Amino acid sequence: MRKPILTAIIVLILSAGMLFLAFGKLPLLITPGNASSLSADLNLAPIDTTGTTIHVIRVVNVYPHDPEAYTQGLVYHGGFLYEGTGLQGHSTIRKVELKTGKVQKSHHLAAKYFGEGITICKNKLIQLTWQSNTGFIYDLQTFRLLGTFSYQTEGWGITFDGKHLIMSDGTAALRFLDPRTFKIMKQIEVLDRGNILPNINELEYIKGEIYANVWGTGYIVRISPRTGQVLGWIDLRVLYSLVGNSRKIDVLNGIAYDAQGDRLFVTGKYWPNIFEIRLEASK
Repeated sequence: MRKPILTAIIVLILSAGMLFLAFGKLPLLITPGNASSLSADLNLAPIDTTGTTIHVIRVVNVYPHDPEAYTQGLVYHGGFLYEGTGLQGHSTIRKVELKTGKVQKSHHLAAKYFGEGITICKNKLIQLTWQSNTGFIYDLQTFRLLGTFSYQTEGWGITFDGKHLIMSDGTAALRFLDPRTFKIMKQIEVLDRGNILPNINELEYIKGEIYANVWGTGYIVRISPRTGQVLGWIDLRVLYSLVGNSRKIDVLNGIAYDAQGDRLFVTGKYWPNIFEIRLEASK
């Protein structure tokens, strides 16, 4: 009888260990090859990155996230996450407590607007909308609306490099805007090994590079803001296996960076978690 009892104990220990890892109590090494499928509706197909850097990630911490949030933009500032959510009638901007996921402050857009990416620029929060050709400017502290601006394309992602607002529209184009006038100062196209890379979505400026979700995939790309060249791919498809099996879970979307603490956060639409990740050895 000792052998079955011993086996059962080992199984319990291993199961507890897996749960311990999955919920962020220990660093979890994630490699591109160990992603598992969650839903047929999610595109977990691998991308051919031959000749380009592909990153391994480590999950450092896992934080709660509102599973009803259709995340379109994410920013870290002053110890809090700021989040923009989408869908007409449900679009918001929010100030969120990282450790608890509790919404500290929120503002709802008019029902006709579909909220998209957000960024913080000189104590103002900037928010795009999808097909309304309208961006909103809010006071960061109060969320009071300070003004609006217009653009000719769709609005997808936006970030701030300290000098320009950088905006995506779902194509390969990235436009650099004057943060005072919102006029286009320059434009680049995202290229991967000489090929145009479309579906550039949520953006974050990190250490002199632009990180971007590639819509419809489980990948983030690192982009040179000078040339538009893809500098590397980050394979996050395995995170789908850590967010549960809810049929409502949607695509990866949301990148935030804590420059002071050198922490990188990612999440997705309707995800119940925000993951703090670290880029490890590349290959």
